[in-house]
Amino acid sequence: MQVRGLLFLLALVLLAATAEAGKNKKEKVKKDGSECEDWRWGPCVPNSKDCGLGYREGTCKDESKKLKCKIPCNWKKKFGADCKYKFESWGGCSAQTGVKTRSGILKKALYNAQCEEIVYVTKPCSSKIKSKSKAKKGKGKD
Repeated sequence: MQVRGLLFLLALVLLAATAEAGKNKKEKVKKDGSECEDWRWGPCVPNSKDCGLGYREGTCKDESKKLKCKIPCNWKKKFGADCKYKFESWGGCSAQTGVKTRSGILKKALYNAQCEEIVYVTKPCSSKIKSKSKAKKGKGKD
């Protein structure tokens, strides 16, 4: 019975020690030598071309910092990578314009980015008609 109690106490001490170590690690990440809380961040500027790894500059009072950031190379949207939107499904194809449209409502603005509340995107209508026979292709072969 005493062995069980001793093992329980040992497990409790180990759990408390690991929790304390994790808390100290988080505090070290937060502490960067700056007391400033009102940081203003600029857009992510890629190191070369228009996508890939880069930096964003931030200022707070008389301090400035650079953070690493990344712009995906398939991200060509005019509203930028720091504005996150929830998009509805694509609408029907317009016979007059030959494009489909959908709208997105702002979900999150990262790094104090200036984002539009609602954005509209378009894409050309597909000229291909999807046939159901392609989905069945390959089945039934023995």
